[in-house]
Amino acid sequence: MVDFAIPEEAQAVRARAADFLDTHVLPAEARVGREPYFDIVAELQAKARADGLWCPFVPVEWGGMGLGPLANALVQIEVGRSFTYLGAWALNCMGPQDATMLTLIEHGTQEQKERYLRPLVAGDLRICFSMTERAAGADATGLRTSAVRDGDHWVLGGEKWFSSNASISQLALVMARTSEQGPRREQFTTFLVELPNPGYRILRNIPTMDEPLRPRFEDEVTSGHAEVRIDNLVVPHANVLGGVGRGFAMGQHRLGYGRLRHGMWSIAKAQAALDLAAGRALSRETFGAPLADRQGVQWMLADCAERLYLSRLMVLHIAAKMERGQDLRQENAIAKNYIAHMLHHVVDTALQLHGSLGYTLDTPLAEWYAEARQQRLVDGPDEVHRWMIGRGVLRAFERDGTTAAAAGGDLL
Repeated sequence: MVDFAIPEEAQAVRARAADFLDTHVLPAEARVGREPYFDIVAELQAKARADGLWCPFVPVEWGGMGLGPLANALVQIEVGRSFTYLGAWALNCMGPQDATMLTLIEHGTQEQKERYLRPLVAGDLRICFSMTERAAGADATGLRTSAVRDGDHWVLGGEKWFSSNASISQLALVMARTSEQGPRREQFTTFLVELPNPGYRILRNIPTMDEPLRPRFEDEVTSGHAEVRIDNLVVPHANVLGGVGRGFAMGQHRLGYGRLRHGMWSIAKAQAALDLAAGRALSRETFGAPLADRQGVQWMLADCAERLYLSRLMVLHIAAKMERGQDLRQENAIAKNYIAHMLHHVVDTALQLHGSLGYTLDTPLAEWYAEARQQRLVDGPDEVHRWMIGRGVLRAFERDGTTAAAAGGDLL
């Protein structure tokens, strides 16, 4: 069962994170686009370190706060209130940094931890994840980038698509096919690749629908999703992460945490959008009466509140299962799919209630709307998650004679 009483220590760390966001991060967002982004980040990181707010999810022995899943979830919901991602960079819990740190902690060799994990936790390195390929899309077992062993090294060749943050990273985690034999999920391996490297060539940052809406200082690159050409990329065998043939498992380990983190940030953004919607309804008059008095408008707000409430319950349940080390693949897939749609619905509703104003850039809603659309694609599109969820339902019935285990049955 889930205990909905949040422990005092978790409440306290959330309050500290909220105060840091309100005092330092949110005021700094007005500077984004006017000053170099990572100058602002460096300033905020120094303050976060001084306040003891650093890498919330990383164990203390590796330089983090050592928070459990529930406390970290609460902190991430606060971090998600920073819509220029300054909050995440400030606490050094930005994707794909965060999930890769966790994978290194659990699966890295001691040498890899010393060489890569420590500087990642210290904020001295940025890392990208090069898994996706244009032809394979959401099918991680359809990747064609190859890796061939040559003595103590591997030689990689192929292409990657949507390698987030590649243009600003000094390290890449690259997945490649190392065998054509055996089970499909055991044909891949992940490699730690130091950048820049002539064998890892960034062709461009792929233009996306939300990019023109972001404030930018001159021509500064602060993130982006890169198209990459890999040609004769030589990687030491010592840089294999998790073992040969374990690449698919490494990718899923990373994505599991990333999907939950996306959900926590989406809750924060949806709450802000609902606040804007309610404020607009209460302040605007149409046909001689407040917009808020319209039953149809109240129903629109009710739908948003219902979905936001369910999303919070999902995150609490998943955090509780993580605390106990339980299998949460089914719940994580359900939550990833549901919360992405929730965010899209709430932001769309807020934009609709603002009328033509919502379609302008005088409010943040247009930017949030464009950004929210990506949540139904990143870390696996809707259709793949629904497929996985449905398979889980069928497996539960075959095993138990009931589908309860695949539909939150352990709650009751």
